Amino acid sequence: MPVSVAHLKPPLAADPEAGFGLYVHWPYCARICPYCDFNVRRTRSVDAVEWRNAFRAEMAYWRTRQGDAAKTLTSIYFGGGTPSLMPADLIAGVIEDATKLWGLAADAEITVEANPTSAEVERFTAFRAVGVNRLSLGIQALDEDALKFLGRNHTAAAARRGLAHAAKVFERTTFDLIYGRPGQSLAQWETELRDALSIAAGHISLYQLTIEDGTAFAAQQRRGTLVAPGDSVLADLYDATQEIMTTAGLPAYEVSNHAQPDDQCRHNLTYWRYGAYVGIGPGAHGRLVVDGCRVATESARDPEGWRAAALTGTSDIAQETVLDAEACGDELLVTGLRLASGIPADRFAMVTGYALSHLAAAPRTQTLVSENLIVLEADRLAATGAGRRLLNAVTAEIAADLSWLADRTTPARD
Repeated sequence: MPVSVAHLKPPLAADPEAGFGLYVHWPYCARICPYCDFNVRRTRSVDAVEWRNAFRAEMAYWRTRQGDAAKTLTSIYFGGGTPSLMPADLIAGVIEDATKLWGLAADAEITVEANPTSAEVERFTAFRAVGVNRLSLGIQALDEDALKFLGRNHTAAAARRGLAHAAKVFERTTFDLIYGRPGQSLAQWETELRDALSIAAGHISLYQLTIEDGTAFAAQQRRGTLVAPGDSVLADLYDATQEIMTTAGLPAYEVSNHAQPDDQCRHNLTYWRYGAYVGIGPGAHGRLVVDGCRVATESARDPEGWRAAALTGTSDIAQETVLDAEACGDELLVTGLRLASGIPADRFAMVTGYALSHLAAAPRTQTLVSENLIVLEADRLAATGAGRRLLNAVTAEIAADLSWLADRTTPARD
């Protein structure tokens, strides 16, 4: 059986490569897109002072819970929702309060997600003035019909203008596109992707459309009014994406993220490297080391309930789940195998308690190696290009082998 979490070293508590991040969730949007299953609400007026107080209170709560495991922040990420709808002085207040609580690295990455509507573009300079140094623009498509299908409230021309303005204001920019849309041909996607590269800087996120339960698209699919592309079409789109992006000098460093080597998203790398991060705001998730254990956190989802709990300092502010050794190992595989670089041997051993040489003896892993779906070397475990196309299945097989090892091998623990 998997060893008790009590015998684990705090996973990555002192891993400088993994970083330490703060995620801030803003739950409001001007419009809720039909593919979105995030914790979002329609825009409403808010009391910026009360929201800052609530954010500060939740940050202080987690800082106290961390104790000596706290580290200096290497990144702050404002996500949502549409955090570019936040007042700039509220963003400034969160950055100031976070810096007082944890400290902020001199080269910290501070990202705000935004949409390219004119109202938000006008605020870019104010965001930069309060310390934001990276902007992630939700473009999603450069085709007018596709933008309407995706429920976006901007045009392709507005997207281009917004990105051009962002590049003048911020040191680093990125944007998202969604492909694998119903009826989208390979030729159409290749044309759109090359168009995107003509306006890109050093980073682009490219996501295949997924139909999530509870979304408007899921309801359309049940009614038969939305028919998603088949697996063979999606495979062709994915393969073309990899080839075009690699040729352009922006290879995939993660399954859906492409960048020049020096422009990878440092905040998201903290997630994928299984580092620690604080999540604040309604419905935000976090992964922290608390009392020597790895803890998963999820803040209360309802904005008003979250705010009330934060301001009163009650335990209703979030749910906390202590992760045992098996859960930590599973999470490491889910996150780390998304990276093209994979999981370093020392990180694998730190989290799972096993050396990669132990895994090499496991039956499913041996099959994955023989089928060229993973690379298992002395210093790393990684999915190959073919393996990343089947990543869920690959991850499940290796996770099963960790359980197999737990039944047969005594992990090395301090």
